[in-house]
Amino acid sequence: MNPKKALQALAYLSVAALLTLSGSAYTQDSAASNLLDRYGGLDIERVGPTIDRDLAEKMFRRGNTYSNLQRYEEAVAEYRKAISADPNYVEAIRNLANTYYFLERYDEAKPLLTRFIELQTAISASLIAAVSTLATLERQSGNYAVSIDYDLRAIELDPLNDSQVHIMANTYNNAGDAEKAIKVYRAAIEIMPANAFFNRSLGRILEQEGRLDEALLAYESAADKDPESEFYANLVDSTRRRLGR
Repeated sequence: MNPKKALQALAYLSVAALLTLSGSAYTQDSAASNLLDRYGGLDIERVGPTIDRDLAEKMFRRGNTYSNLQRYEEAVAEYRKAISADPNYVEAIRNLANTYYFLERYDEAKPLLTRFIELQTAISASLIAAVSTLATLERQSGNYAVSIDYDLRAIELDPLNDSQVHIMANTYNNAGDAEKAIKVYRAAIEIMPANAFFNRSLGRILEQEGRLDEALLAYESAADKDPESEFYANLVDSTRRRLGR
């Protein structure tokens, strides 16, 4: 799954009609802005009571309209107002995160993705996309202590996505953090036990770390899962010889 495309597909709604801004509407918007300013504006971490759900919905719809018109800065402003009016408005949080991501403003997208994930109570395509995207962003930033937890959750949420597992593990291993790479492969093996290549990849990193006994167990598991593979059988034989067995 491409996280950027998934988030775009989830956030952008079709335009029904462009909002008509009459003089009275401008007055109403000014009053709304004053209300939001009085409550401190946007604060993603705020968990206080809803200020005005109807106001939040209005700002959210306006944000969607601007987004579909590719007027992204105006969309950002409206989504921010919607979240100020209702800090738990998950659709506005998701769409603002998506817009920031689309604009490559990743540091602004990350706290919103975190908040969106925290508010989810069921597995959905949007949750899977958010977890995968946040894990990728934190990995790309080198925040491995944070990214590993989202990576492990992404594996659990999307068990058929084996390609993301290798990307995760290779990133950690290339950064000199073999333990996190090992953790990724062990988690993937638990979720996708039939995938022999995960065992082979785990064995390769264990062998790299000088943990030959553990590497042999991984290679043996790969050979057991794919008994027709000469490659896995040779790995088992060569590792056993190195261990004097």
